[in-house]
Amino acid sequence: MRNLEFKARLADPKAALARAREIGADLWGDLRQTDTYFRVPRGRLKLRETAGFQAELIFYERDEHGASRLSDYDVAHSQEPEALHRLLERAFGVLAVVRKQRTLLLLDATRIHLDNVEGLGRFLEIEVPVREDEAAAQARLDWLIGTLGLAWSDCLRTSYLDLLLAEPEARA
Repeated sequence: MRNLEFKARLADPKAALARAREIGADLWGDLRQTDTYFRVPRGRLKLRETAGFQAELIFYERDEHGASRLSDYDVAHSQEPEALHRLLERAFGVLAVVRKQRTLLLLDATRIHLDNVEGLGRFLEIEVPVREDEAAAQARLDWLIGTLGLAWSDCLRTSYLDLLLAEPEARA
């Protein structure tokens, strides 16, 4: 699967929520997520545990510095997150853990996240699925960025993992 992503720091979550709702995004709900990243030779592998839902094992590759922020990923679901965590930790070792509270909005298949990431702050994240036409997905992402009052110059071209690892406390 593929998607285009945009992430920016968020000064006013209430205003962002209101703008997203004004353009027709449905408020799906608030989620508590813990993403455990494992040391792997390429890409990123994380176990996402979301309170009240099945765990997801997600592998993705993305050029963090690329112009389009295109992400290729695969997802597998698990009813046994504790056992899976133990197995992955034993096989690869844990790189870091990212905890966040996420407000999820859906606009058709596009996901808009209002995230409060422990130790990092508040962010807005947009994920536009790329089905067949990458140009159409890019146009939709560009439209959403502008409509939500942001610009590509606001884009953080890094993951929460990298931001967390860059924090002095995370290196200690």
